[in-house]
Amino acid sequence: MLELKNVNVYYGAIHALKNLNLKINEGEIVTLVGANGAGKSTTLKTISGLLKPESGEIKFNGESINNLKATDLVKLGISHVPEGRRVFPKMTVMENLEMGAFIRNDKELNNDYEKIFSLFPILEKRKEQLAGTLSGGEQQMLAIGRALMSRPKLLLLDEPSMGLAPIIVKEIFDIINNINETGTTVLLVEQNANLALNVSHRAYIIRNGEIEAEGNAREMLKDDKVRKAYLEG
Repeated sequence: MLELKNVNVYYGAIHALKNLNLKINEGEIVTLVGANGAGKSTTLKTISGLLKPESGEIKFNGESINNLKATDLVKLGISHVPEGRRVFPKMTVMENLEMGAFIRNDKELNNDYEKIFSLFPILEKRKEQLAGTLSGGEQQMLAIGRALMSRPKLLLLDEPSMGLAPIIVKEIFDIINNINETGTTVLLVEQNANLALNVSHRAYIIRNGEIEAEGNAREMLKDDKVRKAYLEG
């Protein structure tokens, strides 16, 4: 479904991604593991069109997407839930969901709002409430719900558990599994590497902008080097 080949990205003089290669198959949950500053968020921003690669190629369903704008990528089926949620704080919950559906003009919209409310019942109770007044967990649910309203084929999730209570984190990850089981492919960046690997099919380890290792997520959980570097302490 998605393939990055020798992708290089710079922030000015800083070489953020270095000949990065990554592949995601349809139906998978793939997690990107790495320390702070390793290039995880940069990878997601590059895939979603917020950053442009200096060189290399990004293909989605066999077609190059290097030169497409972020809005065009949403239309193709790539939705990005950024780190920090980034809801529209002065809009209501319902208005935020409507913004997620800005590319659509079809008869299934009302059904999809109902699907979001079935995934996140609290959002239905809060639908007339300003998004900026929601709790952190509710804002994360809204950010995911807003992304789902574009009917993505590939959902990019950046640190969905950040700053949330453990009980809310479990709820968010149960929902991520549900989203995947209903047909959406997921690329996940998550500070809780142990949790991320437990829900993923495959994983990549990124270090200083380069892929250091890749493999089956459950096998990585058992790898002593991976555990010592990313799962302990």
